[in-house]
Amino acid sequence: MSALILALVAGAVIGLALGGLGGGGSVLAVPALIYLLHFTPAEATTAGLVIVSLTSVTALTGHARDGNVAWPTGLLFALAGIVPAVIAGAAAARLPESVLTVAFAVIAALAAVRMLRPPRTEPSGRVRPGKAGAAGAGLGAVTGFLGVGGGFLAVPALVGVLGLTMRRAVGTSLLVITVNSLAALAARSGSGTHLHWAVVAPFTAAAILGAWDGKRLSKRIGGRALQSVFAYVLLAVAAFMLVDALT
Repeated sequence: MSALILALVAGAVIGLALGGLGGGGSVLAVPALIYLLHFTPAEATTAGLVIVSLTSVTALTGHARDGNVAWPTGLLFALAGIVPAVIAGAAAARLPESVLTVAFAVIAALAAVRMLRPPRTEPSGRVRPGKAGAAGAGLGAVTGFLGVGGGFLAVPALVGVLGLTMRRAVGTSLLVITVNSLAALAARSGSGTHLHWAVVAPFTAAAILGAWDGKRLSKRIGGRALQSVFAYVLLAVAAFMLVDALT
């Protein structure tokens, strides 16, 4: 199967996950780029940032139109993550491939466990500036280091730490992810990492289009059921990557 067809299929599947879950689907982009399209971990994490940035901007416009983005809160949260995203993005391009693979496998496993936990439906009602800053910095570091959006981390933080409702947290997380991803990309711009645009461009386009279908899919299947299935798939992928890196 040609690289173009693989990119389109993988992008569409990941887009379906993104649209159906409202976050977390992009964590599969890096393994798909590595094992299906034969990117190196450094190339895959950089390409993942491109995919995450463009997909998040597209989704953000829809949430903004619906009034589900807390702009001041989201920008403050994102600002806390810019410096960690830049530092982590620059560091990731210089680390051994096995280290990046193991780190990604661990984060993917944590994301899966988080998805399997019962969701918090009520906001805390209290904003803790110290915890908000720490959460924003941590999310920025994860985004910059591993090339994932981190929606599975951002949404719980925005609900539990900043007191947003779930609907506004999902929309606001896209703003945070976009800012962090762009900052990490800027840090990697001088690293010399080559991007195969003939693969990355169709992959991104398919992910964006797939996200729209994912929204309709979640209504038919049920968001919680879809999330559980995705979490188990993600656990399997994390286990495979960890074994591959250590053998």
